[in-house]
Amino acid sequence: MDSPSPDRRDELLERATDYVLKHGVADLSLRPLAAAIGSSPRVLLYYFGSKEDIIGHVIDRLRDRQRAAFAGIPRNPATFADSVRAVWGVLGDAKNEPLFRLFIEIYGLALQDRKRYGRFLRGAVEDWLAFIEAPLQNNSGYSPREARSVATVILAGYRGFLLDLCATRDRERVARAVELWIVTLDAIPEPGGLNYAI
Repeated sequence: MDSPSPDRRDELLERATDYVLKHGVADLSLRPLAAAIGSSPRVLLYYFGSKEDIIGHVIDRLRDRQRAAFAGIPRNPATFADSVRAVWGVLGDAKNEPLFRLFIEIYGLALQDRKRYGRFLRGAVEDWLAFIEAPLQNNSGYSPREARSVATVILAGYRGFLLDLCATRDRERVARAVELWIVTLDAIPEPGGLNYAI
């Protein structure tokens, strides 16, 4: 077998990611995966090393696709509510459901097997906190400590609503609840007003 081709490897990884988005990762088996993407288990192992390595690369590609999904949201929205609403617009969009449903599946697996999925868990929290914190510090004037606290509140909301939406697909009910939640975020103190003595 010739040396690995980066283009062929990338093509296989894209196809594998599409397959996992459709079928999930919990019962992933090399033979059906290879057949579905026009390859063979031997070739996949040649390019990626092991099934666990394939899953790791698919998770990385999943993260890339999440970043791409958020690329179009405004970076300097007029209000805090506009920012939160724009992010939820991506999370709640029906076309993105497979992407975030897979994210939730892997999150659940990672909680049971931190050794295998530890890198995913760190990124699933830290990447999101960093994404939310940046405008809180740069545009709203929160200190790093305050921004992390506010980002944690917002992330918890996103995750809860996303879990509900993926479970029920009741978009109308969840959308109404998200709007109510956005109103409650106005109760978060202004920069310098968070009380850490609680």
